Amino acid sequence: MPAISTNTAANSAVRYLNINSAQETSSLSKLASGSRITSASDDAAGLAISTRISSDVTTLQQAATNASQAVAILQTADGGASNISDILARMKSLASESASGTTTDSSRAYINSEFSQLSSQIDSIASGTRYSSQSLLDGTSVFASGVSVLVGTQGSDTITITLSNLKSSTLGVSTLDVSTQSGATTALSSLDTAINTVSAARASIGAQESRFNFSADSISTQTQNLQSANSAIRDVDIASEQAKLSSAEVKTQAAVSAEAAANQMPQYLLKLLS
Repeated sequence: MPAISTNTAANSAVRYLNINSAQETSSLSKLASGSRITSASDDAAGLAISTRISSDVTTLQQAATNASQAVAILQTADGGASNISDILARMKSLASESASGTTTDSSRAYINSEFSQLSSQIDSIASGTRYSSQSLLDGTSVFASGVSVLVGTQGSDTITITLSNLKSSTLGVSTLDVSTQSGATTALSSLDTAINTVSAARASIGAQESRFNFSADSISTQTQNLQSANSAIRDVDIASEQAKLSSAEVKTQAAVSAEAAANQMPQYLLKLLS
């Protein structure tokens, strides 16, 4: 029914103008941010899932750093253990020379002097092989009893680093004396045991390093998959959203035109009174 006091057509046009304008604003926000979820009302469940995935990705990225640091620690320890192994090999060579009946007692004294120095050098390497100010191979650091490294998103996703004590006293070579033939013969057996101990320690280090390397590969794969899943949930479809924006723009323009036309209707009705 045509009326002057209430412009129903104008009210309807304003309502649709507000709806279309809100749709246009929403599409612009999504295109500008690159995310289809710019507020919780867009997709409450999707936002919750995306937030959890983002948290897991951040944790995995730190886990990758943790694994990298663990590998660096193990490589440092292996470098020191390798040097100790080389020293033991040299000590065994000296003991073998001293155990020979062709070596004189005066020569054995010189041999024993180098032998003792090498034993002290083992301790220097064991305490001097450090990472972040902690000695790795002398049994004084936290690595001697085992350190758990987080390599996942849960507190149970850990790998333990354990490093052996490779000091000369632990290896049983600190009290060896090759100044006599009998002492040199005894030293040979002890040095064999020490070399086996260091070899076992290096094997353990290598096994732990290998595990961290595989863990790093797994973390990389998980991170990639989670980022892909998060993209599917949160990233905006540019083509689809641009189509919605174009539609909203046309509707907004139509609503503005309709509002202008509706505002003219009372003027036309007044002509009926003249």
